[in-house]
Amino acid sequence: MTITRTEFSSGLRVVTERMPGVRSATIGIWVLAGSRDERPAISGHCHFLEHLLFKGTETRTALDIAEAFDAVGGDVNAFTAKEYTCYYARVLDRDLEMAVEHLVDMLLHSTITSADLASETDVILSEIDIHEDSPEDMVHDVFTEALWPGHPLGRPILGTKDRIRSSTRASVRGFYRRHYVPGRMVISVAGNVKHEQVLAMLGDRMDVGRPLGARGRSAKAVRVTRRAPKPSGEHAIKRKRVEQANIVLGTNGLARTDPDRFAFLIVNTVLGGGMSSRLFQEIREKRGLAYTAYSFHSQYTEAGVFSAFAGTAPNRAAQVLGLMRQQLDDVRDGGITEEEFVRAKSHVKGSTVLSQEDPGSRMSRLGKAEVSHGEILTLSETLQRVDAVTLDDAHRVAQRVLSQPMTLAVVGPVGMKELRGVAP
Repeated sequence: MTITRTEFSSGLRVVTERMPGVRSATIGIWVLAGSRDERPAISGHCHFLEHLLFKGTETRTALDIAEAFDAVGGDVNAFTAKEYTCYYARVLDRDLEMAVEHLVDMLLHSTITSADLASETDVILSEIDIHEDSPEDMVHDVFTEALWPGHPLGRPILGTKDRIRSSTRASVRGFYRRHYVPGRMVISVAGNVKHEQVLAMLGDRMDVGRPLGARGRSAKAVRVTRRAPKPSGEHAIKRKRVEQANIVLGTNGLARTDPDRFAFLIVNTVLGGGMSSRLFQEIREKRGLAYTAYSFHSQYTEAGVFSAFAGTAPNRAAQVLGLMRQQLDDVRDGGITEEEFVRAKSHVKGSTVLSQEDPGSRMSRLGKAEVSHGEILTLSETLQRVDAVTLDDAHRVAQRVLSQPMTLAVVGPVGMKELRGVAP
């Protein structure tokens, strides 16, 4: 399998990975625009655009776009994140040019009419309602806002109902014109494809500029690294009449380019990365206090988020929170054993390989790496970096991350009174 990269004078970057053993191809167009790029007054615009760009272009209706992919058995979709938006399609290799044509048309020539804005406003308000009806999803937004109050990374991706209702065609189109340009895009393709053919398909449909060569870099589509926000250590309790108390406990994680990120990947796996992890075993298996208990680590340009989650009965919330704190504190203080370390490292390597078995996963890995920080590691290079982590590295990075002030977020029928004595 071969990874090939070309950067153009426009700033557009194209990365492909050839997988000759498959009959499909997946393409993603990654736009360097996420919820962190919105001013508070236009919160939710990135996600709004994700919806609107499927509504039609100067030459195609929404139905035309849907029918084109349905006719070949393909899939087309999109998602919005805090630092980028991705539009992607999976088709048979013979239909890749059709997918390129439609996606480029959507991203560069959408009409964004007033009628579409009005209809999608109702759709997004319904999506926010669905999100708020799911306390397990909602608590993560509550946590991030409490961890980084006032910071762009702390704002919810969907925006708020008030901001969505007040969105205007002029403001949405203004955001679209500023960000949806080749210089802020990365195109990644994986599957039974040839790099030169992908470049030819794109060159026929957009102004890519001239290729810069292997050493040339336009530096137009690089996010500026700012000072990392400090973890607030604040608590956020949102009372809600639901069956469970949904608990998130965490702090700052590591940035995308932090050299310790592979060591902390193993630490996170020990804590809450699988069925043998500490949180799952202590909270669910040994005591039956929760159906779900896990931890995760999200990385951004200048910082990351580490958090542990569990959902439990309200009268058991204090006990579960106490167990979460106990495990985080023990790992922070060097409690990871050699056996845990070896098992977690093997888990990380195995899951990494298994997650890259299809073109969609490969496309996502290429695009996310390129749009985020420009370093694309092969699968072998990734495994080598994981292999290089030692137990001492894991102890060191665990102490580094887990010694920071902890933020607690809870959504459910409990308050601080019930959690007094175990809250950080």
